[in-house]
Amino acid sequence: MNVEIIKCLKDNYSYLVIDSNNNALIVDPGEAEPLIKVIDKKKVNLKFILNTHHHFDHIGGNEELKKKYKAQIVGFKNDKDRIPGIDIFLSDNEIWKSGDFEAQIIYIPGHTSGHIAFYFYKNEILFSGDTLFSLGCGRVFEGTNKEMYESLSKLKNLPLNTKIYCGHEYTYNNSLFCMKYDNKNIELKKKIIEIGKKIKRNEPTIPSTIKEELECNIFLRAKSTEEFSKLRDLKDNF
Repeated sequence: MNVEIIKCLKDNYSYLVIDSNNNALIVDPGEAEPLIKVIDKKKVNLKFILNTHHHFDHIGGNEELKKKYKAQIVGFKNDKDRIPGIDIFLSDNEIWKSGDFEAQIIYIPGHTSGHIAFYFYKNEILFSGDTLFSLGCGRVFEGTNKEMYESLSKLKNLPLNTKIYCGHEYTYNNSLFCMKYDNKNIELKKKIIEIGKKIKRNEPTIPSTIKEELECNIFLRAKSTEEFSKLRDLKDNF
């Protein structure tokens, strides 16, 4: 299973996932045009559009892609009225399968009330949307800090080698915050050097891994809801 990282809008990432039979799915299409260019260039068969949550910068390309490629839109059942064109309604802990694609649905509210992650466990790949970022986490809009802390706790218990593909290129800014409040972290300092090299090469700073995030992401290192809440408040005003 191959994952192509595609930049959308200002700092969004969408993902084109291609299996061994040249079938493909898109995760969180913020806009259609850059995705159409890659799909047509690679001549893949787009079968599915996966949405982690309903925010427009993650679903903006849904209907155009669905119309052009006759793809089915996949999302959380409780967001059926907020995800345009949705065809397949998923539940927490459900295993969604089609051909070579096989993912566990992990319900992770906090950023939104209907946020999910797609965990392709056979491939150790996680699409975390706007819940878990490299060196950060999403703002708490519709949920509570307790919900976000518990959602992150679910994700940090995944296998250490799991690759994390998140919704935005926020890593550098997140690294500044982590360094301010965790400046003795040797692994964080090493990661920031690697981030700098990738930025100089104009490359994405992702994927990260669960292991790296446990070592370096200050939000995953929080030991309680109270500690997490303090950090989240500080980051909101950073």
